[in-house]
Amino acid sequence: MNIKRYQVMEGAVDAVDMKSALDFIADYTSRKENPPGFVLAMNPEKVFALRANPFLRSFFAKAVLLIPDGIGIVKALRFLYGVKTSRVPGADLMQNICKEAPQRGYKIFIYGASEAVNAGACEKLKERYPGICIAGRSNGFVPADKMNELVEAINASEADILFIALGSPKQEEWMATHAKDLTHVKICQGIGGTLDTIVGTVKRAPVFWQKLGLEWFYRLLKQPSRIRRQWKLAVFLKELLMLKYGNQKKAGN
Repeated sequence: MNIKRYQVMEGAVDAVDMKSALDFIADYTSRKENPPGFVLAMNPEKVFALRANPFLRSFFAKAVLLIPDGIGIVKALRFLYGVKTSRVPGADLMQNICKEAPQRGYKIFIYGASEAVNAGACEKLKERYPGICIAGRSNGFVPADKMNELVEAINASEADILFIALGSPKQEEWMATHAKDLTHVKICQGIGGTLDTIVGTVKRAPVFWQKLGLEWFYRLLKQPSRIRRQWKLAVFLKELLMLKYGNQKKAGN
């Protein structure tokens, strides 16, 4: 599948919606010659993380799919390039992959979070999506000297898709170190705190807020302490304006 990638400051994002992201994953996993491909989420906060972290910037450039996880990135695509797409939240993409798994024949391995959250999320997914094959799972507290055993367990499960819930940058560091040793996995998706939202220990914004693109504002209302993180949205918007109109001014000179 040909998906166009666009640069947004130090980051990049692919012009996909949920359907085309799922179709891409189906196509990629069907090709036996493909090495493990990384599916990562882009949002304004991640742009600043890439700016500050050379490893993340390099690693994200290697991803096979960079989804427009945040509304700010969706708006940036339209503002800078006239590209119209919709949000593909990483948590929703993960669960849609699980929904399609019985029909697609995907085998899934879930790694990360606490033992209780990991086990609980796997049970919830089995309840929601009858027929799903969760071929293996592990909590996120595997010691370094046991990591080879975890990789062997993932390989023995013959999982096609590996979800990694370690948070950033730990999940990216894990992929960068261990993906080369995966013998069957085709897709590695970093899913951050998604397992917590599945079991309900962390509440997502109601669907109404999500559809309006105001999930970030809902979280701010619930957690005013996030104001410093959300301030980056304003900085992101300012830099977008400077980027577009600064380039236009240069072109006019």
